[in-house]
Amino acid sequence: MPPLRMLPLLSALLLPGLTLAQSFEPKNIWINPGFYSAHFDSGKGLQNANPGLGFEYPLNDTYRVTAGTFHNSNRRQSHYAGLYILPFEFYGVKFGAVVGGFDGYPDYRGGNWFPAIIPTAAIEGRNWGLNISYVPSIKNRLYGAISFQLKYRFGTHE
Repeated sequence: MPPLRMLPLLSALLLPGLTLAQSFEPKNIWINPGFYSAHFDSGKGLQNANPGLGFEYPLNDTYRVTAGTFHNSNRRQSHYAGLYILPFEFYGVKFGAVVGGFDGYPDYRGGNWFPAIIPTAAIEGRNWGLNISYVPSIKNRLYGAISFQLKYRFGTHE
């Protein structure tokens, strides 16, 4: 999808979440270098290392907006935008899902954007964090995996 055609999708996903933000603090932005995906179908020749660049910004303790790009398991460039919703916490681990859109998977909608709900757990310290997500398999379209996303934020955090 051309970048200008993405604008309505990105706006629909990100703008409502921004209204929840108290005040913008650049030091709260999480930056990530992509994903590592442990695929369930390990014999398919998929690329487990999915390098890229992504951002996550917490609006409050439950909601975070996210967007980024990465080299996907099919060796194609993908983009994503979404909203993490993490309403549950157990021993310091937040649980919920990211709701958003992805593109770049040639066997799913011809590589065009598609909606997704991805169950996610987030472990976060002051500056380092880890998102762990379950990506379901969709037969002959998308290969499932457990995905790990290391993230870092600059600044002083209490």
